[in-house]
Amino acid sequence: MTISVGDRIPDVTLVKATENGPEKVQSGDYFKGKKVALFSVPGAFTPTCSARHLPGYVEKAQDLKSKGVDEIACTAVNDAFVMGAWNQNAGSSDITMLADGNGEFAEAVGLTMDGSGFGLGKRGQRYSMIVEDGVVKELNVEQPGDFSVSSAEHMLGQL
Repeated sequence: MTISVGDRIPDVTLVKATENGPEKVQSGDYFKGKKVALFSVPGAFTPTCSARHLPGYVEKAQDLKSKGVDEIACTAVNDAFVMGAWNQNAGSSDITMLADGNGEFAEAVGLTMDGSGFGLGKRGQRYSMIVEDGVVKELNVEQPGDFSVSSAEHMLGQL
């Protein structure tokens, strides 16, 4: 079942990419007590994700924070080393990379996709959500191949 507005984020282990290397974090703990702008991409270094999705959040980070967002986080079914390298290459210290290497978070929120036709296997869908104290307040899931409602610009309009 797909997560919905009003639902609590499921508690699974993610791996945060940090300067000191991978750090395990429980999603229940990570989202507790703060407002998080979360966006999910099918894969780090993939075309739309690298050309438009991550750069939009980097560009709009201060605007999001000025509207009450405490943290901006990106998740993908990639390992923490890839997510960390992607953030160093195209991201910003304003973005927290939450690796979902085994797809457990994507599965738990019911937002997986089959990228086997492109050699990607099971991945997380492209989406964004605003999470306040662990509860989903806004959820924006893209149709396959689209990029609009999960953008930083769209999220700014929701805040």
